Amino acid sequence: MTPFGRLPEMGVKDLTRQAVNDALGDAGCGKPAVQAAFFANTVMNYLENQVFIPGPIALRAMGFEEIPILTIENACASGSTALWDAVNYVRSGAGDVALAVGAEKMNVGDKQRRLAVFDSGWEVATADENYANLMAYGAGVDIPPDTESPDPRSRFMDVYAAYARHHMREYGMTQRQIAAVSAKNHRHSVHNPRAFYRKPFTAEEVLAAKPVVYPLTVPMCAPVTDGGAAAIVCTEEALSRHGFDRSRAVKVEACVLVSGVDRKPGEVEKQPTCLAARRAYEQAGIGPEEIDVAEVHDAAAIGEIREIENLGLCEFGAGAELSERGETAIGGRIPINPSGGLESKGHPIAATGLGQVFELVSQLRGECEGRQVENARFAIQENGGGSIGLDAAVTVVTILSR
Repeated sequence: MTPFGRLPEMGVKDLTRQAVNDALGDAGCGKPAVQAAFFANTVMNYLENQVFIPGPIALRAMGFEEIPILTIENACASGSTALWDAVNYVRSGAGDVALAVGAEKMNVGDKQRRLAVFDSGWEVATADENYANLMAYGAGVDIPPDTESPDPRSRFMDVYAAYARHHMREYGMTQRQIAAVSAKNHRHSVHNPRAFYRKPFTAEEVLAAKPVVYPLTVPMCAPVTDGGAAAIVCTEEALSRHGFDRSRAVKVEACVLVSGVDRKPGEVEKQPTCLAARRAYEQAGIGPEEIDVAEVHDAAAIGEIREIENLGLCEFGAGAELSERGETAIGGRIPINPSGGLESKGHPIAATGLGQVFELVSQLRGECEGRQVENARFAIQENGGGSIGLDAAVTVVTILSR
């Protein structure tokens, strides 16, 4: 994983090269061992007019030739989808070594243009209807005055705010509990040298920060980010055949990709993360009580609260209190987002999922120093993308073990 942040000196090719070379070096193999590559990117077509073949372009530039190279776009779940493709390529027997890589250069052009890329994260033809339905989902909560910024923002922050207000109405969650999640993630990020932001915040400072849209403030929301991340996926037999460093290997117990379903607001167990998690736990042969550490999709802090509930790490409606009690901090019962999460680490869309996997692999290897989760054996990752109906359009849940 490259550092995440504003990286003016690095383009997509540079980010790809650094992430892939580091992954190859970590595995102890060279490019000739890779039999297929899955490249994730979402914004080159919008911001750089590179609509076709960004994957072959980025990977040919660093010496990959002849092998199958596929470009993956699945909104914010693009990097995790590339991993899912790599895992299934290997499982299918088509080959025994595959590369998954995501790279994103988002800090290009003016801010309005950068934020506009998110407008295609749902069906464009029904954008106003989508927005109205999601705002209705979060209706019924009094919005204090002066809690909405006039500055340009992604409409998806309004969606996350609606999710938050829904939780406030249904479960009694408070804005302070959301702030506690954000403060915890910013504390974690202090110990992550690859994180975009490494400044600690208290819950009080998060609440007092500039508003985005109620109940969200700026520290609760992920920044526009450049970055890259990559993983080498192989069969167990390939570890010996290609001379990989077996001591570095982490096992993929499950990698599940689902699309969302039409559901009513009260049908919480039909949320895509719930569907994917059930399948992942079944594949891995474990339950949520055996998970030691998690990285979840917190493009806004409310996302963490919702997803730990959807993953079965606590009951529905209990995520906010669990977080406020400190049980999701490093040293707590179930540490969540020890990397700092998307709020602090950053959210380079197509690299985000693989960045989560990088953190969990590092945790399982015991290499995270000041943010290390002790004795971590099982780790779970959740990464969602786009929006259809009330939920993410697609979601990936991955379970890893040491």
